[in-house]
Amino acid sequence: MSDRSSGEAGRLGGASGVDQTAVRRANLARVLDEVRRGEVVSRAEIAARSKLTKATVSSLAGELIERGLLRETGLRREGAVGRPGRSLELDGGGISALGLEINSKYLAARGTDLAGRVIVERRLGFDAMNLPPEATLDRLAELASEAIAELADQGSPRAFLAGVAVAVPGLVDAGTGRVRYAPNLEWRGVAVADALRERLGGEVPIVVDNEANLSALAELHAMPEPADDLVYLTGEVGVGAGLITGGRLLRGAGGFSGEIGHIPVDLDGQPCGCGRRGCLETKIGLPAVLDAAAPDLVAAGADPQDQAHALRARAEAGGPEALAGFDEIGRWLGIGVSMLVNLLNPEAVVLGGYLGTVAPYLVPSAMRQLRERAVAGEAATCRITASSFGFSAAVRGAASIVVEEVFTDPLRIPSGGDTAAG
Repeated sequence: MSDRSSGEAGRLGGASGVDQTAVRRANLARVLDEVRRGEVVSRAEIAARSKLTKATVSSLAGELIERGLLRETGLRREGAVGRPGRSLELDGGGISALGLEINSKYLAARGTDLAGRVIVERRLGFDAMNLPPEATLDRLAELASEAIAELADQGSPRAFLAGVAVAVPGLVDAGTGRVRYAPNLEWRGVAVADALRERLGGEVPIVVDNEANLSALAELHAMPEPADDLVYLTGEVGVGAGLITGGRLLRGAGGFSGEIGHIPVDLDGQPCGCGRRGCLETKIGLPAVLDAAAPDLVAAGADPQDQAHALRARAEAGGPEALAGFDEIGRWLGIGVSMLVNLLNPEAVVLGGYLGTVAPYLVPSAMRQLRERAVAGEAATCRITASSFGFSAAVRGAASIVVEEVFTDPLRIPSGGDTAAG
């Protein structure tokens, strides 16, 4: 926000403390973003880009340094005359974000600092499908506590946990952190955020969101040239979609968009975990591909990542059963993708989970279906590509939204001596 905008805010809303805090928050975020995008920049460069005065930028930069978000680096001459100034670069080494994931077959944690450096990364097999929510949340809290302790033990005197975000495969009320319905976990009305807060103690912010949404955001943030409109398809026991439109996550009126896996495509098909028959999930979920391409790999409690790699190895070896199974799964995938393309007209469809692992053996058949079914023809046909992150996309996305919240609101990070481990 510029100084002019600050003045307009004052004229419109008076000089209340709330207004001034909002203006300062926006200006701090702007300076932080300029440094983030420029890597190493000077105060003068930030002032020129942002239209803020040099004095304002200097004050804001000082506050961001005090909060541990920026640091000064070597001297840098701004012009031919005058003394050189110090440049600014992103710090955040003592500020961490923790992402967690609840999957039907595993739990995961990923802790990073503000600059994206990975400090903690853990993944453990866990059969959440056959355990009550309380048992899953107990184990998740243990995993989180271990990760938080490791994040705090990095030797930084300013260690501070900015927040925890949890990815869950189901319908999530992101505002309350409650899972409304997770078919494959058989969860209904589980207050995940409250339960974790009770188990972890402290005042650390906890948010909960759908795994496909968080995976889509991870993919979006990692793209060198982000697609303004993309669909991320999860591919594990369940199938869901994270929808990005206009560069923003499309949640829907109640926050429950993207349940492509529960759209019926075969009314005489197999029962689905949601209680209906013939949903897309029954055709392209991991259990379906194992049945079609490698029945001998079906095993209770098996890690889906290991199963995905075994499936790919079968296809690479030229196994006829595997190749035929992939061709059939690819056909149903193309049918599902064509629905999304006809509704949303995305630039790209990104395949995650096992779908990404075996993408080379699914995409040709899927593209044939897409070309046949795209109502707008070739003009609407988009690329189908594998995720950069595979099975780690959701937990990466969870950690990344905490980081993004800090960049949006630097005031959530305490300054100086007020900073303590979260």
